[in-house]
Amino acid sequence: MKYSIKKGDDVVVISGANKGGRGKIISVLRNSCRVVIEGVALRKQFVKKSQSNPEGGEIKMESSIHYSNVMLASKYDSKRIKAV
Repeated sequence: MKYSIKKGDDVVVISGANKGGRGKIISVLRNSCRVVIEGVALRKQFVKKSQSNPEGGEIKMESSIHYSNVMLASKYDSKRIKAV
């Protein structure tokens, strides 16, 4: 990889089901080459009733995507300007 992706970077999803999504990187999973992006690749997690969550129900959480499907937002924007 020519550029390094770190926690806190702004990225754009360039391929896959979440193409076009933008957000900050929440975490980088180095062993599996995946990243978790804020507000992208949401999935539903169903939780039981408990003291901390008395209603139970569903929670929307971010899922991880492969780092080859993302690009730094600054690099993406510069490519878009160059193309126009």
